[in-house]
Amino acid sequence: MISLAVILIIIGLIGLFLGIFIPVIKFLLWIGIIILIIGIIIGILRFIRRSV
Repeated sequence: MISLAVILIIIGLIGLFLGIFIPVIKFLLWIGIIILIIGIIIGILRFIRRSV
């Protein structure tokens, strides 16, 4: 489960950087932000479940 969060965060960062540096594909910026947020939420939920 933690590997899924790491993969989503990495994919989100790649999409974020591509969306910033290549203006033609601005939709990758939004997709990157969404995937990054989902990855962070999964990581936080994993951390909360482990500590409980």
